[in-house]
Amino acid sequence: MAAIVLILNGPNLNRLGTREPDIYGTSTFADLVALCAAEAMALDMVADVRQSNDEAELIGWLHEAADSKTPVIINPAAFTHYSYALRDACALVEAPLIEVHLSNPAAREEFRQTSVISGVADGVIAGFGIDSYRLALQAVSRLTTA
Repeated sequence: MAAIVLILNGPNLNRLGTREPDIYGTSTFADLVALCAAEAMALDMVADVRQSNDEAELIGWLHEAADSKTPVIINPAAFTHYSYALRDACALVEAPLIEVHLSNPAAREEFRQTSVISGVADGVIAGFGIDSYRLALQAVSRLTTA
């Protein structure tokens, strides 16, 4: 049976393709879901891709992952920079947790250069557009089979 990986996406990621395409690219959220599904299948995993603009919902999903020991790939979006509640929920996840970003926050505005999530993540992948998710799935595969 293929392992499940939970792929969580924070605020405004449902607007991919139309939100600042010069920064986030022209791929839509549906494109991202399709890429994750295909890459996960190639790695003998199942991608459970979710998106919410609600911090509480993301925290609930992280609790779900912690309880089931499910690996997580998370793009916290704007919550990256200030949500200690999300950070604390990420810290509960004992399975691999990879922080992912479409753009490179270190090359952007100063407020985007701080992540409260990175310190509790197993790794961070940023700056490769939706391919960041492909790389994160490969990392989860390696971490869960090592």
